[in-house]
Parts: sequence; C-alpha cells; structure tokens
Amino acid sequence: MTRSVHLIINPRAGRGRARKALPSVLAGLRTGWKDIDLQVQQTSSPTDAKARVKAAAQRLLSNVDEKNPPALLVMGGDGMVSLGLDAVAGTPVRLGVIPVGTGNDFARGTGLPNTADKAVAAIVAGLERPVDLMQVEGALVGGARRRWVGSVVSTGYDALVNRRTNRRVVDVGPVAYGLDALIELAKFQPMNYRMTIDGVRRDEVAMLVAVGNAGFIGGGMHVCPDASPTDGLLDLTIVHPVGRGTLLRLLPSMYDGSFRKDPAVETLRARQVTIDGDRMFGMADGEELGKVPLECTCEAGILWLMGADA
Repeated sequence: MTRSVHLIINPRAGRGRARKALPSVLAGLRTGWKDIDLQVQQTSSPTDAKARVKAAAQRLLSNVDEKNPPALLVMGGDGMVSLGLDAVAGTPVRLGVIPVGTGNDFARGTGLPNTADKAVAAIVAGLERPVDLMQVEGALVGGARRRWVGSVVSTGYDALVNRRTNRRVVDVGPVAYGLDALIELAKFQPMNYRMTIDGVRRDEVAMLVAVGNAGFIGGGMHVCPDASPTDGLLDLTIVHPVGRGTLLRLLPSMYDGSFRKDPAVETLRARQVTIDGDRMFGMADGEELGKVPLECTCEAGILWLMGADA
C-alpha cells in the first residue's frame, strides 16, 4: 500500500548545507521506501515555510490510513522542526526530522541521528515512538494563543542571548551564541520572576529560569541536563543570582551539563509551570515566543516522532 510522505526543506538551513544534502536525502528515501507517494517542496522564506508545512499537514490528514500512517518530513534547523510540531502534534501523522541546521537542538535532545543520511536511514527503517511536547499558552508572537515547544522555553539571560543571536546582521557561524553571551553578560542584571509550579506560587530573583522538554538550547548547551522527552514532566533549571565572573565560568560547563553542580543552580520537575516577571519575554526552539506570562504544560506522548528508537 502506498504511503503518503511530504518533505518540506529549507534550502538555506545550515548555511546552505540543506541544499547540498537534498539529492542524497531523496535517493535514500526513494531507495529505502519502495511504495511511497513522495511530495517535495522547498521554502523561500519563513512565512512561506509556515504556509507550506501547514498545507502539507492538512493534505496528509485528509486521507489517513491507520495501518500505514502518513509522514511529514522537515529538513532544516530547529525553526523547521517547530513548524512541524505545530502542524502534526496530536494527530496520527508521523513527524520525521532531517537535521541540517546550525543548532539542531530538538534532534539532539530527542536522541535523533545527527546527520541527514543517518536520519533518513533511521526513518526508512521504521523507527518511531511517541514523545512529549510542551504546550505553551499566552500572548504569543504572531497573535497565536498556543504553541508546541520541543526543547526549552528560555526567559532570562539565556533568552536575551538567543534574541541577540537571531538579530545578527552578519553571520559568524557557530561561535555567534558564545560571542553574544559575552556581550549580554556585560550589562545583565538578575531578573524578578513570579512563577507558579504545579499550583504553588514561587517568587525568585534569578539569572535565568529554563523550562525544558528535551533540554538543549544554543546549539548544544544542556541547560536542562535531566530533561527527558518521554517522562511526562517538564524540567526546570533555576540559576540563582551570581556575579558576572561566576556566570562566565558556568557558561562552558553548560555544554556537558556539569554546571548543575554549582550551588547557585537548582533543578526540579513539574507538569505545569507559569512564568511571569519584570522586563521578561520568552524564546523557544530558537525563535521568539512572546511576552510573559507563559503557561507551560507537558503533554505526554502527543507526537509520533520518526527516526527515534524506543
């Protein structure tokens, strides 16, 4: 029986790496999947990508075969992944991720292969499993009230760094996040948080509060080191007020998660977290999310993810 598969690619992802990888990806899909109706579309802008992913998901949902469920494949970075999550979470459509972006934090946090060819091989092998996502509600960018998040909602210092990196006019490659972290550090002041964690109010002054589903930000920073996308819970990392020198010392150890050993770092788990505070906004999956307050809820097993071994 023929399987419906739509591949949406951002050809500019990974500084053009996506465009170069496309021929081998198509060959791998057509060789590995014998009976598929493969539709391929390349995006021209973020707005075009959003429209194409949404339309592809709607077409796939219009004719679902439960024994051979359709698949939406997104090829690019975390921005493309985010569009895919919003399009198919809570539906029988499978999501396949072919990571060719700069950060690839969702793929890293969910244990997906880290190259395009390996990702295709895992997808056509039939590997899949249900994974959790974070549902975020609030006054979000673009007028939305709800969005699905795969990795982390950042608010404090980490959000400021992410936004600065996104707004860079000159592309300096993978070093951008580290460079922008130093720039923001020079002027950063601890922030006043007002949180509700599983119904319990908690006010904190902190450098950052990260709420994680899969745990990575900034192209490999393991800001929520114990986060699991299959445990039905969100992981919180709170970095309490420290001097700039201490925060600078902690930054490199965020890549392996060992920063959590510092006494200024607190980690905990919850199913639902509301983040509010002064002069604060949210970033998620590498993109601007919206203004606080943001209500974050873990929805267990809401997405069928391809290429992930159970």
